[in-house]
Amino acid sequence: MVKPSVIRDIHLADEGMQRIRWVEKFMPALNTLSKTCFNPDTFKGKTIVMSIHLEAKTAYLALTLKKAGANVIATGSNPLSTQDPIAAALVSQGITVYATHGCTDKEYMDYLNMALDHKPHLIIDDGGDLVHLLHTTRKDALENLIGGSEETTTGVYRLRQLANENKLLFPMLAVNNSQCKFLFDNRYGTGQSVWDGIIRSTNLTVTGKTVVVAGYGWCGKGVAMRAKGLGAHVIVTEVDPIKAIEAVFDGFDVKPMVEAAPYGDYFVTVTGDIHVINKDAFLAMKDGAICANAGHFDVEVNKEDLKEISVSHFEARKNIEGYVLPDGRTIYLMAEGRLVNLAAGDGHPAEIMDLSFAMQALAADYICRHEKELKPGLYVLPHELDVKVAQIKLSSMGYSIDSLTEEQKAYLGLK
Repeated sequence: MVKPSVIRDIHLADEGMQRIRWVEKFMPALNTLSKTCFNPDTFKGKTIVMSIHLEAKTAYLALTLKKAGANVIATGSNPLSTQDPIAAALVSQGITVYATHGCTDKEYMDYLNMALDHKPHLIIDDGGDLVHLLHTTRKDALENLIGGSEETTTGVYRLRQLANENKLLFPMLAVNNSQCKFLFDNRYGTGQSVWDGIIRSTNLTVTGKTVVVAGYGWCGKGVAMRAKGLGAHVIVTEVDPIKAIEAVFDGFDVKPMVEAAPYGDYFVTVTGDIHVINKDAFLAMKDGAICANAGHFDVEVNKEDLKEISVSHFEARKNIEGYVLPDGRTIYLMAEGRLVNLAAGDGHPAEIMDLSFAMQALAADYICRHEKELKPGLYVLPHELDVKVAQIKLSSMGYSIDSLTEEQKAYLGLK
């Protein structure tokens, strides 16, 4: 039996709608798709369950899908990234929401299960928790499921494991692997929003500091690039020699974490793996070092190690906890080791998420149109959809580009 919405306070809806109206103005690609590609019947009769970071941009995606005829159910994908005014705003617009900021782990899982009680036709996952439940304790919720899409790198890791073992029970589109997602969201979005969350929470400078960036994928590239632009000296830690040499060629120092630890003023993890910063690194850090994570789960900074080596801990500022070591040094952990850009900030800029969520909307449409063709497995959206979104975005920004002549196409062997 499905339950009504569970949110913090419906009276916060006006504040939430104000935030949503703000980002709407800066998401022209999603607006264009809504007007030219979708109609009120596009998703008619379809229930879409979204496990997402419940903030203004994701809320606007939810409202876009509802406008296109979907019955939308929204829940969070991280206990600290839900914004209660946004949850209230969505409920006020007829969307069922199960999410509260700062919920316990049990409440978080309860909310996911409440969402799946609606027996969705489509899912939009961020991190893979919905998919995990649908493959374990909630196989009963598969009865209407056509397929779904995954927003982030961590979720794609989990999907790939299932697909490689031939255990993935339904089609999933790795939207994270679309060019209009990872080239912009992961790089420019993470790069800006991580430092937005750190700066607003610490009220400290970045310029003149040493920043240690763990991981040099697209997210790590963005974090390192923005740190450099803010005047920091950047050290990159990596396990992949190709990415490491790329960091060197981009002008960054490269060291193992334990060797970088004594130099770092800020540490930012963006690997998607566990225990990237552990006891040995903590013990080597200087007094006042600040650790933050930008990976999906709170596993990259080893909180258990930090607690073990500390004699006490305290709240230093909102979203910052200090851990005191036996020799008096203090190491600071931001946002409980959760996504610093969302738990301590507003997430990626609207103009960036416009690209990602245009791809998500197209992914939902693609699954519906190709329902009979798609078998269980992991897919990437056709390249022409990337091109379509990029063209819309360029046009909205006032740019135009050249086109190949027939002669040029023939020379390149193109039709």
